[in-house]
Amino acid sequence: MPFYNDDGSEINPDSVPKPSLCVSYKKDDDPRKVILCLLTRADQQDQAEFKCFAYVPRKK
Repeated sequence: MPFYNDDGSEINPDSVPKPSLCVSYKKDDDPRKVILCLLTRADQQDQAEFKCFAYVPRKK
């Protein structure tokens, strides 16, 4: 399934880096969150700081 930016350009999931914050996200491996997380990362790809308002840390 293709994904698109607001400007209509296609998002290549392999070209969107995964910040370290995402790796420690409680639901990082949840297939139901893959699309939302990808779009959030793609939207902030050029920002100096990544922010995720859905972030919940994994339990240690």
